[in-house]
Amino acid sequence: MTKHSTNSKVDFYFEKAEKWRAEIEQMREIVLDCHLSEELKWGSPCYTFEKANIVLIHYFKEYCAFLFFKGALMKDPDNILIQQSDNVQAARQVRFTNVQDILAKKEILKKYIFEAAEIEKSGQKVELKKVSDFEIAEELQHKFDSDADFKKAFYALTPGRQRAYLLHFSQPKQSKTREARVEKNTGRILDGKGLND
Repeated sequence: MTKHSTNSKVDFYFEKAEKWRAEIEQMREIVLDCHLSEELKWGSPCYTFEKANIVLIHYFKEYCAFLFFKGALMKDPDNILIQQSDNVQAARQVRFTNVQDILAKKEILKKYIFEAAEIEKSGQKVELKKVSDFEIAEELQHKFDSDADFKKAFYALTPGRQRAYLLHFSQPKQSKTREARVEKNTGRILDGKGLND
């Protein structure tokens, strides 16, 4: 079998990398050897099977990583999948800080990539928390209680937009910061826009 070819639209991502260039180039070679298609999504190399997202390569200041879109469904016998934060429901990362670690895990990574593709082929879905499972910040509840139009507009948003706002509003420790966030985004919510629209 021949491996899939690179996508010229994605080349810039590897060319611009300074700190993690050798690592992400090795990661690219491994994932292309698994016969996935290379695309550019969210400004990063994304690898798909029959148009379904399987794994993404990305890098940060401290590490580079494979991000498995449905990693929460994977078995992880080698205990290498990491949940980025408590708020990340489906995706899981495998992090690297050097080429040697990537090469040492090469065969394991291929197994994980193939498993991720099989999960996608099977049609399995990650059971996401419902919007009602998220905490409503006290300051948001006050806004709901005092402004019926605002409450109606908030619940007319898509579940994903509602979740993003609920997380954004509940993160700050100080009440005045939470209240400021609610006020700052009131117009966006009334206009039917999400946090990042």
